[in-house]
Formats: sequence, structure tokens, C-alpha cells
Amino acid sequence: MFRFFRQQKRRRAIKKVKEGDGHTLKPYRLWHIFTHSLFHITITKENNEQVNYALKSRYFADDSSVDLYRGTTHIAYSTLPATIPLENGILEVKSGGSGINKIRYLTDEAEAFSIYPDKRSVRGWRLGLHRRAPFVSTCLGLLAAAVLLTSLALGLPQIVEQLTEIPWVAEHIGTFQSPINLSIWLNVVIGVATGFAATERALMLQSHWLIDMETGGGSFEE
Repeated sequence: MFRFFRQQKRRRAIKKVKEGDGHTLKPYRLWHIFTHSLFHITITKENNEQVNYALKSRYFADDSSVDLYRGTTHIAYSTLPATIPLENGILEVKSGGSGINKIRYLTDEAEAFSIYPDKRSVRGWRLGLHRRAPFVSTCLGLLAAAVLLTSLALGLPQIVEQLTEIPWVAEHIGTFQSPINLSIWLNVVIGVATGFAATERALMLQSHWLIDMETGGGSFEE
């Protein structure tokens, strides 16, 4: 039954896909980090033939959408979440507060699939740091995870207290007094630190429920 509903959902998403206009993808420049993200996708078929694609997602657009290029030629676009027919399968793309954070290539065949951000993008820079200095990268990741866990531990009791202050909740369920009471400024500092930590993990394309909670998105899977 669940498979049936997933298939129906995918069919509806496929109907949103529009044919591309054939324009050429321009090279990613440094200033583009403020306008859009770019991912490169390589699909290796069973005969070892490699097909290269690119996914482009604009920031601050009226509607959250993604453009698909085969090589450098625009072949399709769709609003997000997107399900785009591709080769012998489908490409699923989702986004959250940090932009595109889930890309999957689904096929019945045993085809290899790899994806990586453009090396000039912020995500590409972060991935490059991980490759050049894995120890530093690991430390940043552990620090970000610690900040997220600390934020959850400090923020959850305060949220529960605020919820129990709602008259209906207080009358029917009762009230809760949080053992943690932080000042407004300290909460702001924690919020900013949490935002940076969640973004750092999202830049590394790490799927985790804490990141989903903090960025309001899904996950990214290779």
C-alpha cells in the first residue's frame, strides 16, 4: 500500500516537469554563491558509459525550483520537490532551509550514481576542506553536532513551558515549569550558533534529524 502511494506521489510530481528551453549553462563564478547553487551529477551505465548532468537552484526565487542540464544544455525544470524522468530511472530532488538537501537517482538497474557540488560554491569549498584537512573537518563536524545537541537540550524545555501556557493546554493537561530560563540575548546567541552549526552540517550534505529540525528540510542522500 505504501508503495502504491509513493508511486502516485511520484506520478503527480512528474507532471510538474516542464521541457527546457535549450539555453547553455554558464560556468559557476565566485559571485554566484549569492545567487544559486550548482550540483554536478554523473551516471555510469552498465556499459560504463558516463552521462553528466547539472542541477541549478536559484536563491530568493518566487517559487522554489530546479533546472536540469544534460552537459551544459537546459533540458528540464520543475518546482520543488521535483521528480524528473532521467535515463532509465528518475531523479528526486528536495530542498530545505539550506537549499537542495536531498538528491536520489532511482532505477531498477545496477547503475552507479555520484553527485558533487561545484568546486567554486560554498558547498564545494567545504567539501574541499574535508579532503585537504580531514582532521580539521572532523573537528568542525563534531563541534557543529555538539552545538545542535546543546541547543536542543536548552531549547526544548523552554518550548514545552510556552506551550503549556496556552489556556486550553494548561486547563486540560497542566503546566510545566522549565528548569532552564535563559535571557533573550542568550537565546539569540544560541539561535545564531545553532543556525551556523546546522548550515555547516548541511554544507557537508550530511543527513541527520537534528539538521532537519534546525533547517526545516529533509536529507541529502548520494
